Amino acid sequence: MPRVLAPIALVAALAAAPLSAHDLSAMSDDQRAAFRAEIRSYLVENPEAILEAIQILENRQTEAQTAAERQIVAGNLEEIQNDGYSWVGGNPDGDITLVEFMDYRCVFCRRAAPEVAKLLQSDGSIRWVVKEFPILGEDSVLSSRFAVATKQVMGDDAYKSVHDALMELSSTVNEVTLRRLSDGLDLKTDTILAHMDSDEVTREIAQTRALAERLGISGTPTFLIGDEMLRGFLPADRMAIVVDDKRG
Repeated sequence: MPRVLAPIALVAALAAAPLSAHDLSAMSDDQRAAFRAEIRSYLVENPEAILEAIQILENRQTEAQTAAERQIVAGNLEEIQNDGYSWVGGNPDGDITLVEFMDYRCVFCRRAAPEVAKLLQSDGSIRWVVKEFPILGEDSVLSSRFAVATKQVMGDDAYKSVHDALMELSSTVNEVTLRRLSDGLDLKTDTILAHMDSDEVTREIAQTRALAERLGISGTPTFLIGDEMLRGFLPADRMAIVVDDKRG
């Protein structure tokens, strides 16, 4: 058995190798005691090493999580970007697809809305896909049902108008407020309201929810750019960096 490592070299070796590489069972009792004493002595004298080790561990965990997320996204990329029912804006023929899982009652989604608009205005080659993901209660569900029903009844332009209006709606969501919003946009209000509880609307929202569960998405907004998953609010310049990176 080689002599016990000096404290600094010992800690460096521990940081660089997995725990299994240090076989304490192969040491004698005296060697194990000396080994542990060296570790304790070094950490007592250099407590900042603990923080450094924790940071290294957190970085490794983050890298592993990111790699796992990218693998899951890659396996579901076609449904994420081309499900056949989610609204598509920006440049439909763009070279980069930005996907957003959103909730109309989400404060951070509302903060993100002008940032997404700014990004799309500054970069005309981004395809934007909106995923209706109502997770914040009954008002969220009613809002999404109304938006999806509008899209199915009146098409993409009407949906975008409703989407923008719901993002700014501050009152409680109910039939009265939705009717007022719809009438203000000169939509087919009665037809849309009647369609809100249809199987077609239910199916679309359920499919998006199932996709979110497969991807491990539980909060809004969540953005996907290529195989990169970005959780939470991001300003336009941060998203632009990821877009540029994905373009290579």
